[in-house]
Amino acid sequence: MFTESFPVDVIQENYVRNVRNCIFSIVYPTPFKSRVRLVAVSEEVLENILDLDRSVKGTSDFLQFVSGGKVLLGSVPLAHRYGGHQFGSWAGQLGDGRAHLMGVYTNRHGERWELQLKGSGKTPYSRNGDGRAVLRSSLREFLCSEAMHYLGIPTSRAASLVVSDDDVWRDQFYNGNIKKERGAIVLRLAKSWFRIGSLEILAHSGELDLQRRLLDFIIQEHFPSIAMNDSNRYLEFFSTVVSETANLIALWMSVGFAHGVCNTDNFSLLSITIDYGPFGFMDSYDPNFVPNTSDDEKRYKIGNQANVGLFNLSKLLQALKPLLDPRQKQLASQILEGYGEHYYSRFTELFKTKLGFLGENEDDSYLIAFLLKLMEDTKADFTMTFRHLSEITEDELKELHIPEEFWALQDLAKHKLFSEWVTMYLLRLNRNKGDSDTKRRTRMTTVNPRYILRNWMAESAVQKAHLNDFSEVHLLQQILQHPFQKQQAAEKAGYSLRPPVWAKDLKVSCSS
Repeated sequence: MFTESFPVDVIQENYVRNVRNCIFSIVYPTPFKSRVRLVAVSEEVLENILDLDRSVKGTSDFLQFVSGGKVLLGSVPLAHRYGGHQFGSWAGQLGDGRAHLMGVYTNRHGERWELQLKGSGKTPYSRNGDGRAVLRSSLREFLCSEAMHYLGIPTSRAASLVVSDDDVWRDQFYNGNIKKERGAIVLRLAKSWFRIGSLEILAHSGELDLQRRLLDFIIQEHFPSIAMNDSNRYLEFFSTVVSETANLIALWMSVGFAHGVCNTDNFSLLSITIDYGPFGFMDSYDPNFVPNTSDDEKRYKIGNQANVGLFNLSKLLQALKPLLDPRQKQLASQILEGYGEHYYSRFTELFKTKLGFLGENEDDSYLIAFLLKLMEDTKADFTMTFRHLSEITEDELKELHIPEEFWALQDLAKHKLFSEWVTMYLLRLNRNKGDSDTKRRTRMTTVNPRYILRNWMAESAVQKAHLNDFSEVHLLQQILQHPFQKQQAAEKAGYSLRPPVWAKDLKVSCSS
């Protein structure tokens, strides 16, 4: 598909270099030297996206394919060339430095999915890297992309995770402490892996004909509402990406998710969550929460994600400008100016739903902001504050009688203004037309998760996995498929309890 649509890199040898005049390089995965083991599979991805029977996971062919040891007949593995702004500065050529696009599959629903291995060896875009990914980060990506899907957030998917006995050396926290870890590969899927940086590299290199071809291809394949003969199609494309990016970041905020590395090369043109690295879900509500230990300036703190989205979209506009006429450039700037309003509107809508509000009320934004300030002051747990509000009765709230099981609300209740907020909240709930307390609680528990992939849960699973015990990976996988339902196994594991004390000092590394 891609080799027919675009010129490929004329050099077919696999060595690191500056690549020009193409979108992809042909490059084959490098199989592991040691034995490989399939340790996790998403059966839902196998059955509903790849049209495979779950029994396929027991076959040698499947293991060979997902570990980079076998290429499907007729497919040509590719590494994508892209650039990007990293931490605010143009970084030049980046590209798939350890990922291989293994093929494109159209399933029985007519959906087209791109299959990519991550951690499958060096490519011309590996820079100083070894082309590998370690078990620690691969496991986190596998679990989080699936968890995000079940939370209802647009995301890439993960089909499988394999681990090898190959040694991969990593300085996990960039402090000079290099450790031996095991190599792993994730088979991940997305409708498209094109990102803002895919267009940026072509604009920066002056390859405008190729940029136009790529843009037309993306619009034709992924933006069916835009007519290909419309002279304003690039403007329509930009407008869609602006509003959908605002929507995605508002969704992240609604579950307390911080991506960690919001560079333009990690921002999808389809506005899905991709490239899970040093991500994190907030425990205590803190707008300054930064999951990435290497982000010293806190550029990508959770409270700055919307602003970073705007920065990234401004870089997309910069890349598109050579293809726009003066009038279109002016209109595109106006579209970008509307991003903040899009974001704020979607954010408010999501948080109104989280609080159980129906209809419109001019005080809603104030009530949301008031609650978030109380949460910040008391360091209340983000996820469980909203979940406990979904489970507590209005009568219990009215009497300020907070049962012990609602520990997040007990923390919140320590604030001197808590009773004032509760009074306003209950008044607002009374304005819900045709509502009842039972209906409200039922509604709220379908949008406020009880379980998220907290950093300490992922870390606990990683530590066991290092000892070849993948039981917690499988438990988390099972629980995170139903994040809104109370589950006995999850309660037993303490996944809805106050995070353990040691969780506060946990750090997430960018080295993966």
